[in-house]
Amino acid sequence: MTTSRQKNRKTKTRRKILYTILIVAMVLLSGVIVFATNLSFQTKNAVNKIYEPLEREEKTENEAIDKYDKAKAEDSAFTILLAGIENQEKAKYGRSDVLIVATVNPKTNKVSMVSIPRDTRVYIPDLGYNDKINHSYANGGINYTINTIEELLDIPIDYYVSTDFQGFEDIVDTVGGIEVDVPFTFKAQLTGSLKWKTYTQGTMDLNGNEALAYVRMRKSDPEGDLGRNKRQKQIIQEIIDKGTSLSNITKIDNMIEDIGNNVKTNIPSSEYFGLIKTYQKLKSTPFEQLQLKGYDDTRNGVYYFIPDEEALDEISEQLKLNLDDFGQNAKTELNQSTKITDLTIGE
Repeated sequence: MTTSRQKNRKTKTRRKILYTILIVAMVLLSGVIVFATNLSFQTKNAVNKIYEPLEREEKTENEAIDKYDKAKAEDSAFTILLAGIENQEKAKYGRSDVLIVATVNPKTNKVSMVSIPRDTRVYIPDLGYNDKINHSYANGGINYTINTIEELLDIPIDYYVSTDFQGFEDIVDTVGGIEVDVPFTFKAQLTGSLKWKTYTQGTMDLNGNEALAYVRMRKSDPEGDLGRNKRQKQIIQEIIDKGTSLSNITKIDNMIEDIGNNVKTNIPSSEYFGLIKTYQKLKSTPFEQLQLKGYDDTRNGVYYFIPDEEALDEISEQLKLNLDDFGQNAKTELNQSTKITDLTIGE
C-alpha cells in the first residue's frame, strides 16, 4: 500500500527529473542561440571581403533587393550566375572562362543549368555591338556580363558568384577536397607547378589544384565543350554538396575568410543560411543540364561559337518554366529600370 509520504517522494522525484530536463534543454538552446549569433556576427565581418552588389542594386537603394528578399522568404524560384575568371591579375577585369546560369525552384525541387561557351558571339548591350561573351567581362566586369546574359536568355539574374582560378582552388581545398567519377583517362597540366597529372577513369579524390585542371581540360575530351561542361557541373555539385554539409556549415565564417580575396558575390550574408537550407532540400534531386547547340565560325580572322537561335529560344523557355511569376515580373522591371540529367536542345 502506497503511503502519502511515498507519493510525495515520487512527485518530488518526477519534478526533479522534469526540472533537470528543462534546464538541460534551456542550456542547449542557449548554446545554439549563442553559437548562431556568434557565427552570424563573424560571417558578416568576413563577408565584407566578398560582397559586391551590382550597380543597379546600388542605384535602386535596395528597392529591388527588398523585392527579391521577399520572394526568397516565400520560397520563390531564383537564378544564379557562376562565373570563373582568368587573368584577373593582368587586366582591370580579366576574362570570363566559365559561365554557368542556373535556375533554382524550391517549390518544384528542380535545378536547371546551362553553360555558355566563352567564345559565344552575342550582343553586348553596354558596348552596343556583337562580340565574344567573355569580352563583356573584359570591358565592364560582372555588370556587363550579367546585362549581356539577361539580353541573351531573356531571364533575370538574381545572384552571381565569381571567382578566379586561385579562388576556385581555395574553395575546393576549404571544403576538404572533392571526390569525382572521372569519365575517361586523360592527362592535364596543373597550374603553378606546370606538372602533368594523369586522371584515371573511375573514382578519384582531388585537391583544389587538381580539380581546376580537371574542369579546364577540353582538347582531350571526345565530347569537346559538352564534355567540359559536364565536368564543370559535376565539380560544382560536389562543391555545393560538401559546402552545405553540417561539418562545413559550422565553419562557414572560416570558409568565407579563406576565399575572401578571390571570390565576389552579391548574395547578402543574411541569405546564406536560407540558401543553404534551400539547397539541402534539393541535394537528392538530379540537376537538369541544358546544352546549347550551335556551330563554329571565323569572322574577320576571329573564332566564334555561333548559337543556334531556335536552341536559344528553347533554352530560354526551359529556364523560364523553372521560374515563377515573380521572376518574370522582375525581368520586366529590370528592363524598364536599366547528380546531372542531360537535356540537349537544338541540333
